[in-house]
Amino acid sequence: MEYRNLGASGLKVPVLSFGTGTFGGQGPLFSAWGRSDASEARRLIDICLEAGVNLFDTADVYSNGASEEILGAAIKGRRDKVLISTKTGLPMGDGPLDAGTSRYRLVAAVDAALRRLNTDYIDLLQLHAFDAFTPVDEVLSTLDALVRAGKLRYVGASNFSGWHLMKALGVAERHGWPRYVAHQVYYSLVGRDYESELMPLALDQGVGALVWSPLGWGRLTGKIRRGQPLPTNSRLHETAQFGPPVDDEKLYAIVDALDAVATEAGRSVPQIAIAWLLTRPSVSSVIIGARDEAQLRDNLGAVGWSLSPDQIARLDRASAVMPAYPYYPYRIQEGFARLNPTPV
Repeated sequence: MEYRNLGASGLKVPVLSFGTGTFGGQGPLFSAWGRSDASEARRLIDICLEAGVNLFDTADVYSNGASEEILGAAIKGRRDKVLISTKTGLPMGDGPLDAGTSRYRLVAAVDAALRRLNTDYIDLLQLHAFDAFTPVDEVLSTLDALVRAGKLRYVGASNFSGWHLMKALGVAERHGWPRYVAHQVYYSLVGRDYESELMPLALDQGVGALVWSPLGWGRLTGKIRRGQPLPTNSRLHETAQFGPPVDDEKLYAIVDALDAVATEAGRSVPQIAIAWLLTRPSVSSVIIGARDEAQLRDNLGAVGWSLSPDQIARLDRASAVMPAYPYYPYRIQEGFARLNPTPV
């Protein structure tokens, strides 16, 4: 397993991490993702640790806290061998204090997560969404207090826009508060919006990308093909409305390219899709998920080998998209491009 620094921090993380959204299986979305109990979760974590994957990502909102509880039970007795990443900020109830990242909510949410995880500290806490109702100073000063109290070691964000993230980094630097070292983002061959603004920001500011849904919300598993119906066992039947939209023809073109490269490399389609992400600038770790051991082992096979430059270029061409304004002139007009070299 390869390890990279998480952004500009000194924390080493594996290039593949494990997402525990499949633990618990409560509610219409998470039950479709998976229903792993503590016993099955322990087995999946055993396999991860054997492969060198020691970073496990969860969130309080995953199955209404059940994911954190099952993760805590599954790592019992080996807390010192793992890194725990969790997230908070999305609604955990209908009350006015059940959502957001106010001081009240953050302190209570961290304490609740610690209880569910059965641990004294969280290695990485990420804000699951930007809270426009709470001043950035309040958020960051609270995170600073939680770090100083020993409850958090690193902090990050998830699903922030460029200005959300940059404002927070500027405020943190001005006051000497902990900076976000990670940004958990959606990024895949069928979803490359991250590259326009967030990737250059990450490279400039030292914010490592933790990639969620690297298989495009289940669309790059190798089971979806042009001219064929959606497989009956695909979770997209129940979850497509919750995920990022994808144009069908674009998807089929990308799958065609993946198929060709997979055949050449003797690898599975998911392995190729994940391996491509590991070549991208600013990516610290790709979060893989699995409903069973076979799926996990296949995803773990995305490391230990490399795509050729030609294969990477073909995947790039098949998945390329023209960014929205104000970014497209820097891709297609010579004068703009000369002033701003793209990182991708």
